[in-house]
Amino acid sequence: MVASASHSRLFGAIGPSVMPPLERAYRAVTRRPGPISELAVPSLVLHTTGARTGLARRAELICAPDAPAGPLLVAGSSFARPRHPGWTYNLMAHPDAEIDRGRDRTRVTATLLTGAERERAWERLDDVLPGYRRYERAAGREFRVFRLDPVE
Repeated sequence: MVASASHSRLFGAIGPSVMPPLERAYRAVTRRPGPISELAVPSLVLHTTGARTGLARRAELICAPDAPAGPLLVAGSSFARPRHPGWTYNLMAHPDAEIDRGRDRTRVTATLLTGAERERAWERLDDVLPGYRRYERAAGREFRVFRLDPVE
């Protein structure tokens, strides 16, 4: 139910202004590094390097495991806005990143998925986050989908 609500037009309209302050308040109260969405759906905090600035950047994202204890899948939905989210440009320019899940930080390498690999990833994303693919279609643009592989 939460996953479906988070992919609605209403959430797309209010999310960009409501979620950032909620995320900050959640972190201040719980002293946890993770996003508020971790209470309801698989989530992570992505730490990237800015594509243009080279500065450290942070993004709270929902995700889907690609396999048990393996890579994670993320899609650049950006509340179904017309432009791709900044973190996708960052990963394309600098694929080495870090993620926080709960209190654990892991180094990852991001791969932009295309073709059959992207379609298979969408099946997995839609299994874990029902309605997510409809959200992409409603947005009118193709979301960038990345696989985040842990680095040993």
